[in-house]
Amino acid sequence: MTRALITGSTAGIGAAFARRLAADGHDLVLVARDTERLREQATELHDRHGIEAEVLTADLAGEEGITAVERRLGDTRSPVDLLVNNAGFGNKGAYLDVPVADELTMLKVHCEAVLRLTSAAAAAMRERGRGGVVNVASVAAFVPRGTYGASKAWVVQFTQGAARDLAGTGVRLMALCPGFVRTEFHERAGMGTENIPRWMWLDADKLVAAALADLSRGRTLSVPDPRYKALLGVVKLAPRALLGGVSSRAGRKYGPRY
Repeated sequence: MTRALITGSTAGIGAAFARRLAADGHDLVLVARDTERLREQATELHDRHGIEAEVLTADLAGEEGITAVERRLGDTRSPVDLLVNNAGFGNKGAYLDVPVADELTMLKVHCEAVLRLTSAAAAAMRERGRGGVVNVASVAAFVPRGTYGASKAWVVQFTQGAARDLAGTGVRLMALCPGFVRTEFHERAGMGTENIPRWMWLDADKLVAAALADLSRGRTLSVPDPRYKALLGVVKLAPRALLGGVSSRAGRKYGPRY
């Protein structure tokens, strides 16, 4: 792989992907809403690693932003070999406390944008017979916890289904499901994190290293930490009614602070 496009590249998991891929010698297309932060990031990665870092300002909550990234993914003159769909956010509040307009914006970013960008990238990659897509989901995909978890469950199901359909084409698709990661995510959503146990926090750089290793192995689902693998094993065995109650209480304990 020679060029990667990363959405939500300026912070958190997206920034960790950018650092790792640049260090490995990949050119980058950096996508986010803040042009100034994108330019600073591109300059830093270019100066440190000698790679080319292209900047694309786009808001994936709107039609114009999604279309711009679709267009870039379809550019055959400088093809993208790896797409990382990382852009996302959380809403502060329980169901019915969050305006429906905000819930729809989440679905636009987490579902519609992921579908359209994956499709644009995979179509071009299939023509070349090679490429990869990492769609960042969450361990929240496996528990009943509001629109956020539901949207991430969609990402997992869509990615694994598309991966099966593209088997044998040279295009690899993988859903990445991290747990709590020390990023700007919770702060932006206004969520308190002081009660989250220390053992539940993951390091973004280690997470990315594990994710890229799983992608190279051809896995379609990556849960990049033994602690969360064990938790998901328990989740699979727990009754759905019990799981829903535990998830709701955990959300109140570790989720938004009002």
